[in-house]
Amino acid sequence: MRLFARLFRLIWGAEVDAPLRPLLAVSFVGTMCFSAGWSFVGIWAIKELGASSKQLGAAYLIAAVAGFAAGYLGGHASDYLGRRPLILLGWGILSATFLAYTFVGHNVVLGLGLGSMLGIGGSIGGGADLAMVADLVPRERHEAGYASVRVANNLGVVFGPVIGGLLLIGRNWTVFFVGVTVLSLVAIAIGYRFLPRAGAYAPTAPPTRRSSAVIRRDHAFLLFLVSAGLAYLVYAAYETVVPVAAVDSYGLSPAAWGFLVIINPAMVTLFQLRVTRWSSGLPAGPKLATAMLLMGGSLLLLLIDSSVGMLALVLFVFVVGEMLWVPTSQAIVAGLAPEDVRGAYMGAFGSMGSVGFALGPFTGLQLRGAYGDNAAWFFFASVSLIAAATGLAAVRGASRRRVAPVPAGY
Repeated sequence: MRLFARLFRLIWGAEVDAPLRPLLAVSFVGTMCFSAGWSFVGIWAIKELGASSKQLGAAYLIAAVAGFAAGYLGGHASDYLGRRPLILLGWGILSATFLAYTFVGHNVVLGLGLGSMLGIGGSIGGGADLAMVADLVPRERHEAGYASVRVANNLGVVFGPVIGGLLLIGRNWTVFFVGVTVLSLVAIAIGYRFLPRAGAYAPTAPPTRRSSAVIRRDHAFLLFLVSAGLAYLVYAAYETVVPVAAVDSYGLSPAAWGFLVIINPAMVTLFQLRVTRWSSGLPAGPKLATAMLLMGGSLLLLLIDSSVGMLALVLFVFVVGEMLWVPTSQAIVAGLAPEDVRGAYMGAFGSMGSVGFALGPFTGLQLRGAYGDNAAWFFFASVSLIAAATGLAAVRGASRRRVAPVPAGY
């Protein structure tokens, strides 16, 4: 326990709000489980099911669409049922899906069809998870709270694929899926035992109005959703298009890329909370715009040089922007959201990730194939500029409205 406490202080410091700690534990174990499974599902579909790349791409698209719908609906339901049940439901769906993979055999349609359930399970509790942060800590601690949860998620991403690889040492996919299922059950057990049923800052009563009607009238939030969708599109380029270009166009070996890509989780783990603390005095609108310009603008450095050193610099600049973007944008949405429909707002925001990951790889790879790598970098830099402008406009517009105004500093 003493060693665990030391590691916790090393990563999170002594400033983590105590009510957030159960959520950090669930986020870490749950993300570790999901990344362990999701990282290898595509390989399993190609190698074991005999699925084609076209079939797998269609399955990923369906999973993204299912995740988009589940994200909003799960957040909406959490406003009525509470955050905890939706978080547990999400991990329950993931657990059942990973276990179901052991019974698929070589049925391509069934195997790929289960991918949509992964999209639902991975998204349905997302809005509740984000809303719970705002339920547990006061408004002035939102950004720090979201940064803490993000560190837990990144630690899960670091360990998840490693655990997945260890489960596949014997190349037995049944052992792999059972192992991932056990991990998801551990996340459920931790959540069931430790997640609170309500937070000190949670709404005291369920909504008396439809969240969809509130969101439709909230022009500032709708504009911010546009900004979020564009931001996720740029992030998806970093996750999917940059690795392809690095290996296919710039001559980097897959192994070398594997060493470079750990820059992201390593920096987030070590510096996310520090960056959030250092930038806490800056207004959220300009901070968000700066984050977008760093993320998309970093890709333009590849127009100058495509060496290993330049790729490392691109990843470094991008992750600095990412560390500014994620907790800032989540805190902005928490500030925009009326308390009674906070879950629906967070679910709608989280669903923008599905939009970005559905459109980003498709658009970027099509541009790269038709016009070359530079066209893709220009496109994503332009998208980041639009994301910065719309995000800044949304925050400024929100400061002038009467309902759920963005607090000072946001």
